[in-house]
Amino acid sequence: MSTVTSELKKVTTHTIQAMKVKGEKIAMLTAYDFSMARILDEAGIDILLVGDSASNVMAGHETTLPITLDQMIYHAQSVVRAVKRAMVVVDLPFGSYQANSEVALSSAIRIMKESGAHAVKLEGGSEVEESIRRILMAGIPVMGHLGLTPQSIYKFGTYTVRAKEEAEAEKLVQDAKMLDELGCFACVLEKIPAKLAEKVTNSIEIPTIGIGAGAKVDGQVLVIHDMLGITKEFKPRFLRRYLDLFDQINSATKAYINDVKNGEFPNEQEQY
Repeated sequence: MSTVTSELKKVTTHTIQAMKVKGEKIAMLTAYDFSMARILDEAGIDILLVGDSASNVMAGHETTLPITLDQMIYHAQSVVRAVKRAMVVVDLPFGSYQANSEVALSSAIRIMKESGAHAVKLEGGSEVEESIRRILMAGIPVMGHLGLTPQSIYKFGTYTVRAKEEAEAEKLVQDAKMLDELGCFACVLEKIPAKLAEKVTNSIEIPTIGIGAGAKVDGQVLVIHDMLGITKEFKPRFLRRYLDLFDQINSATKAYINDVKNGEFPNEQEQY
């Protein structure tokens, strides 16, 4: 009697597009290291984003701006080694694509060659059109990012909801259409009104992935440290915490310290 082993189907840009067509929601989370990426991949996550949010949650910076291209590649390498099914998308960090399209292409090529990732993501619309166009022409899949773009935080001066005014909302719609026409395979919509996100989603062929953009988008993304409750101070309306790991890890660590101090760890069964 022969045994049939089912092959694990890799998530690709084609998969993501097909999910939008079928009305199947896309689940995306961030990952920055091998161990966490392996857990998320085995759980069945569709896309893992190696986000420049590593600057905040891994390195402790106030913004995403300080993280470098070399550091992003390091995190991406760790994630790619863990993944069997999920698509791995890597953020182009601040300064690696804004200067000109040649720099952008060089940065994207380095990420793809040195990490083995499957796509890159960059923030902005018409301002970075030439960079996106050039990266796509090189055969590198691109995920767009509109709305609140954290790399421009000093320009905005705040992390409040974007595109509430008509002019900015209209520009966002036009930028989304441009990303679609250029050939991006998906677009993140961050912290914009739910009705606007729905309008964008219905106006373009490529999938939209929201974070603080309501339910009428094609998928959702959260930062893993926020979703698992490892971060404590960050409490935006859009965040649902599925665990409270900060307190759980804190309690476990205190128990360990107590057992070591009292000589209760290791016991006789825990030594050779």
